[in-house]
Amino acid sequence: MGELWILYACLGAVFAALTSIFAKIGIENINSNLATAIRTVVVLIMAWGIVFITGKQHEISNITQKSWVFLGLSGIATGLSWLFFYKALQIGDASKVVPVDKFSIVITMVLAFLILGEAVSAKTIIGCLVITAGTLILVL
Repeated sequence: MGELWILYACLGAVFAALTSIFAKIGIENINSNLATAIRTVVVLIMAWGIVFITGKQHEISNITQKSWVFLGLSGIATGLSWLFFYKALQIGDASKVVPVDKFSIVITMVLAFLILGEAVSAKTIIGCLVITAGTLILVL
């Protein structure tokens, strides 16, 4: 797998960008919670479709209780993130809402250091500071 994660991360970033643009266009004159629910159904169908197409549905029985709990918490966090993001996107400019939403990068890095015990380096601290400064510049 080597550096394949970089390709997947870049593709994720491209589709995240498209998600924001498509959502901004799609939520016009629609309640943001309803729009989030519609999006969630599409994601649910797509995700389960991929599970069945790849034949991984039999692995459900291998999931530990710890994984169920944390995947459930992740799902709740995702749902709340999407609800707040769609509401912000509906009433704000995409060019301002998205950078604030992507400030989650800095929050994730700090939590990774604190909770997961990932290594802190000068490079990551500088990166966090630059992202923070960039976010502030874009939204102020």
